[in-house]
Amino acid sequence: MALGRGFVMGGEAGVCCCGQGGGWPRTALPFTFQLLHLTRRLLGQRLFDKLMKMTFYGQFVAGEDQESIRPLIRHNRAFGVGSILDYSVEEDLTTEEAERKEMESCTSAVERDGHGTSKREKQFQAHRAFGDRRDGVVSARTYFYANEARCDSHMETFLRCIEASGGASEDGFSAIKLTALGRPQFLLQFSDVLTKWRRFFHQMAAEQGKAGLDAMDTKLEVAALQESVVKMGIAPRTEIENWFTVETLGVSGTLDLLDWGSLIDSRTELSKHLVVPNMQTGQLEPLLSQFTEEEEQQMTRMLQRMDVLAKKASEAGVRLMVDAEQTYFQPAISRLTLEMQRRFNVEKPLIFNTYQCYLKDAYDNVTLDVELSRREGWCFGAKLVRGAYMAQERARALEIGYEDPINPTYEATNAMYHRCLNYVLEELKHNARAAVMVASHNEDTVYFTLRRMEELGLHPADRQVYFGQLLGMCDQISFPLGELGLPGGCGWGTGAGLTTLLLCAGQAGFPVYKYVPYGPVMEVLPYLSRRAQENSGVMKGAQRERQLLWQELRRRLWTGSLFHLPA
Repeated sequence: MALGRGFVMGGEAGVCCCGQGGGWPRTALPFTFQLLHLTRRLLGQRLFDKLMKMTFYGQFVAGEDQESIRPLIRHNRAFGVGSILDYSVEEDLTTEEAERKEMESCTSAVERDGHGTSKREKQFQAHRAFGDRRDGVVSARTYFYANEARCDSHMETFLRCIEASGGASEDGFSAIKLTALGRPQFLLQFSDVLTKWRRFFHQMAAEQGKAGLDAMDTKLEVAALQESVVKMGIAPRTEIENWFTVETLGVSGTLDLLDWGSLIDSRTELSKHLVVPNMQTGQLEPLLSQFTEEEEQQMTRMLQRMDVLAKKASEAGVRLMVDAEQTYFQPAISRLTLEMQRRFNVEKPLIFNTYQCYLKDAYDNVTLDVELSRREGWCFGAKLVRGAYMAQERARALEIGYEDPINPTYEATNAMYHRCLNYVLEELKHNARAAVMVASHNEDTVYFTLRRMEELGLHPADRQVYFGQLLGMCDQISFPLGELGLPGGCGWGTGAGLTTLLLCAGQAGFPVYKYVPYGPVMEVLPYLSRRAQENSGVMKGAQRERQLLWQELRRRLWTGSLFHLPA
């Protein structure tokens, strides 16, 4: 285990968990940011930079550029810990500037003219009060749309990170955010479409007496569905019958949510009839929104940038993780990621989708995507997280007036995470081409993963299960997992206890990665000012980590082995 950044610590890992609570008043973050700027003015730039590198910056940021971070990458690699490079430079925007940019970039030309606002549900409309997406968010980097040239610049930054990750290891990762690659209006509108279409399926299921089932257990009787569609007046019966054929749905006479999702494809005859009932007015409304020519071009360029990044990752042998974002963007992000997986996850899981387990529908999303990968024959790749936007999501749902998408308690989120993880691990047992990254600071989750891997016969050398944590946090988890060559027998696969497994995990060679932020001191201040606002769950973990550090230091002084080097 890393003792600071120069030692490695053995012994039992401590508790470090990211709580589901968190978030802070809108005034707290600007105050922290102002305090950092005031300190810079008092000390001068040179002394301020030196102070930051000795404190906040030195703890959570690896260096100013790709050259200066190489020593840290080599140091971590020596202990079996890989790096996921994250260029953490953000615009220094005021809250008002962020809100203005968000409103301009999330509103279509039709809506600005006052003709299209009612077409989208409230959840998928832009709201100025929540325009600053940095509010209440600790570690997630936030992008605000400026213009297409800025999106091209973000793409070039991602490309450099992919190149560096490819050079750093043979099994590298890189992460991207889709809000960096294009106008978020498209993500809002596409998410609205996908959500309405899924809700329509569940409305039809309720009519057939199948409400409340898990997504993969819900199947519609095609004959009854056809009758419902005819009664709605969507299209003539003869045309409707052609939508549901043996060629498209098989011979079962039923249709599940994956079949239903395929009907939204623009290549199907149904696409021109895509309408859903408005539950408030009772009227049928078009599902697909009309885009102006400029908006069509912006959407196309976003997809092109995604394609460039995926091709570069494939050439460099780097796995590309698409980060999750707010729920009003996420349906579109997941669907676009799925399209990339279909194209690039042919031989191995190159593209990883991210699943936020604090969401009520997380299990449905995971199981649907696993099943789709089975049917279509591509390699499933997932990163499981608890989620970074809880306080913001809850406040927005309450204020605007839609169902809170977040699990009601921290315990419910833990249960959801472990349920999703267990399902994926079961899939890995039967599918050697699937993979998962367990992105968690929660020690119980690491224990759970190790135990289930042993029970299922998943060996770390197979490199199907990866672990990920943030730089500067929970080294007492990362380094024992990743370090190679700890002394003594491991007992892997022999029914050894959890403590033994964790202590010997390094010898087993688990693939462990740190998210490694980097960038110039002044340009990562927005990121650092949010990190200074960590919630109480993380701070309790930090206290536990300090206790472990002192315990380890005393042990080494007593045994005369102060310095420990990787094998």
